[in-house]
Amino acid sequence: MSDSKIIVALDYPTMDAAVALANQLDPQRCKLKVGKELFTRSGPRVVEQLTTAGFDIFLDLKYHDIPTTVAKACRAAADLGVWMMNVHTLGGPAMMTAARDALAQDENRPLLIGVTLLTSMDETTFQHIGLTGTISDTVLRLAQLADQSGLDGVVCSAQEATQLRTQHGEKFQLVTPGIRPANSDTGDQHRTMTPAEAMAAGSSYLVIGRPITGANNPMQALEAIEASLR
Repeated sequence: MSDSKIIVALDYPTMDAAVALANQLDPQRCKLKVGKELFTRSGPRVVEQLTTAGFDIFLDLKYHDIPTTVAKACRAAADLGVWMMNVHTLGGPAMMTAARDALAQDENRPLLIGVTLLTSMDETTFQHIGLTGTISDTVLRLAQLADQSGLDGVVCSAQEATQLRTQHGEKFQLVTPGIRPANSDTGDQHRTMTPAEAMAAGSSYLVIGRPITGANNPMQALEAIEASLR
């Protein structure tokens, strides 16, 4: 297993494109994220191929359903050999506990991470969907539910990482998307940080997509990010 803290987001529409990018990267230097579009089009085959190539896979499907359905989906994902998967914390404690229990007997079980609020969410969206309080308070509350439900950590904005690290300790995994190297385009992310800022804030793993996948030389872009972390 790689000890890299960088997870490259394979946000591609086809398996061929995702594998072509993965072939330009070193599985000892990064992990890979397979999300909804790629998995929906290519299914388990893409996970199996990338795992066979030596990559640790974060299956980013954000399960959110009744507890039994989510538990069975998590069990199926574990059988694919993924390194990490996630569920929505808004599914509540019963759903999260069922997901955790579905993986409990696996000797090499995947990490189970809870999604709090998406990093694309801004204050306007937060208010439109009727959530009360603040984005920060809501993230902290959902992270507490995830911890109490036995999850290994949460997906969160790096902007909440310092407080979450303080509240939940070193073993609680903080997976942070919205990471953008200095001077890069923020795209549709609203709550962003540079890789070095995010690690200093307490992030465990950095999810980085376009700054690596959109580069002329993806491995060189990865190496530049590694250098910024040193």
